[in-house]
Amino acid sequence: MTAPDIDYAAAERRIENWTLGLGAAAALVTALRWGWRAALGVGIGAALGWINYRWLKQGVATLARLATAQAGAPAPRVPKTVYLKFFGRYVLLIGFIYVILSRSWLPAIAVLAGFSTLIAAVVLEVFFQLFRWGNPGAA
Repeated sequence: MTAPDIDYAAAERRIENWTLGLGAAAALVTALRWGWRAALGVGIGAALGWINYRWLKQGVATLARLATAQAGAPAPRVPKTVYLKFFGRYVLLIGFIYVILSRSWLPAIAVLAGFSTLIAAVVLEVFFQLFRWGNPGAA
């Protein structure tokens, strides 16, 4: 017995939505417990994680589409925006982390906690897929 095909586009949308939802919930809890600066750090970290995921997803999707569309071409052409998003996410993350650590505007641990909402969203998607198809040992 095999599991039905996974709708990857829907899974990617759920990961994005859960990243933002978990980031907002974590920022709210953080605001109540540790104050607005920590909550802002969590929110910024979650937003950075969301941007990082979207840009990575778009870059990989474009490269996959180009690889299949130009399979017979001698040298496939990759748009510059793909490079910008694929490598720009590192520049964005490193720049934000540098400013946060050097200026101490926001608690670094709060920003990292917000960024880890992306990891929590992926774990939620894994559990969603596992429970969606039921218990394979029960058959």
